[in-house]
Amino acid sequence: MIALLRQRLRRDRVQLLLWILGTAALAASAVAGVSQSYGGPQDRAALLATVMANPVILMFRGLPSGDGEAQVALFLILPFLAMLAAFMSTFLAVRHTRAEEEQGRAELVSATPAARVAPLAATIVHGAAANIVLGLIVALVYIGSGYAAAGSMISGLAVAATGLCFLGLALLAAQLMRTSRGANALTVWVLIGTYVIAGFGNALGTPSSDLTRMRSSWLTWLSPFGWAENTRPFDEDAAWPALLCLAAGVVSTAVAFAIQSVRDLGAGVVPERHGRTWAPATLSSPVGLVWRLTRGSVLGWAIGGLLTGLLATSLASVINEVGTKVPSVQKIFDALSKNGSLDQGMVVIFYIIVGVLAACAAVQTVCRARQEEAHGTAEPVLASAVDRVRWLGGYLAIGVLAVVLIVAAAIAGSAVGAARSDWSLVKDAAVAGAGQAVAACVFLVLTALIFVLIPRATIAAGWTIVLLALLISLFGPLFSLPDWLTSLSPFAQTPTVVKSGIDLKGLWWLLLAAAVGLGAALGLMRRRELHPAS
Repeated sequence: MIALLRQRLRRDRVQLLLWILGTAALAASAVAGVSQSYGGPQDRAALLATVMANPVILMFRGLPSGDGEAQVALFLILPFLAMLAAFMSTFLAVRHTRAEEEQGRAELVSATPAARVAPLAATIVHGAAANIVLGLIVALVYIGSGYAAAGSMISGLAVAATGLCFLGLALLAAQLMRTSRGANALTVWVLIGTYVIAGFGNALGTPSSDLTRMRSSWLTWLSPFGWAENTRPFDEDAAWPALLCLAAGVVSTAVAFAIQSVRDLGAGVVPERHGRTWAPATLSSPVGLVWRLTRGSVLGWAIGGLLTGLLATSLASVINEVGTKVPSVQKIFDALSKNGSLDQGMVVIFYIIVGVLAACAAVQTVCRARQEEAHGTAEPVLASAVDRVRWLGGYLAIGVLAVVLIVAAAIAGSAVGAARSDWSLVKDAAVAGAGQAVAACVFLVLTALIFVLIPRATIAAGWTIVLLALLISLFGPLFSLPDWLTSLSPFAQTPTVVKSGIDLKGLWWLLLAAAVGLGAALGLMRRRELHPAS
């Protein structure tokens, strides 16, 4: 097992370094952002009062635990640190288990004295070590910033425990699903679902009388992210909720070991579906083939868009209800409403998430082209009458279709939600959705350019630019980042509805970037050679 562990460490040294340093940089940015933008107690108290007035913010932040500088910093950043740890652990677990079986390398290892258990054990040790290092570095970042040592260690524990929880869940998903794509998709959907559940639990919680703390509802306790947030670093410093994450990870890992010992190599618990005897006529074209390969993931993203759009308009009644129950929150409502509609702001916030879902679907479609090329299955298609431009064009066409379907599903969900709140919000949703669709297309063509120019970097770079753009759009205004930096995110340049009409912002620049990128990707693809996996 030692040899396998050394091989994993050598193989992942660059990826893990980027994950850990990136997470540490995000943790440090919260310290700098809060000290610069909310350095005074009154500023932090006003921020938390605004948060209590708008429960939607709680769906995308943490759990308020006081107005101290360290407490506010962790409220703003802890869920995102935990999410990065969860993503790192998910991809690590699947890459060294199910993906190894797909590539045939696990069979070679099983034929040695290492047998079948050693690779799984090495992956567990590898993933656990990565999360422990990540947790320690996060703690050291906060200790080095002058925060209390106890709260800093609890912060690191919460992040590491969340990562270990999803390490176990991903190992279990790798046993259940037959492909690495299916295992990653299953774990990521669990991750997104539990993150949303924790956000709902916080949004439906009870604020304190001074509007500096929030007691989460029971719903939060159904999520690993809720467990991490309820450690309340720099307030209660409670370690026991993090133990729930560790317990969930241990149980999932034990089940994965049990399944590994009885299943056939290469098989999964979820049975493979049998294909048709005769291929449908749609598979006679590149576009039809791409749709067949990606329709399942597009459907999943569209369901996410539908639910997000539904929440964007239906939660207006929740905000009004909170304001009615808590007089101090009602005063905040009255103050905020002078500067614009809270409902419109809520739609804009939710449709940033819709844009992220659409961008993820677009990036995943282009990444599928890279996977087909790396696995050698693109070569038989290109050996036929289909040329390279037409082949890539099929993926880009389905990418655009995926974006349109996800945004349309979100707008339909908003229409359903508006039927019980305010029907005029459908217009706001349509404007925001159309703008986010253009932004998602920008990510589509950027990933396509990377695929054409640097094919081996397609998957890593494609997902990285989406993550960076999301972080800039979410944290830019909050941390008072320079306008030029915030404007780099396409999500922040989409049109919105204001009192005087529609603010187009950078719509024309987004359209120009999408058009130029599309032409460049297709033009450069004409002379590009195939780059299979080395």
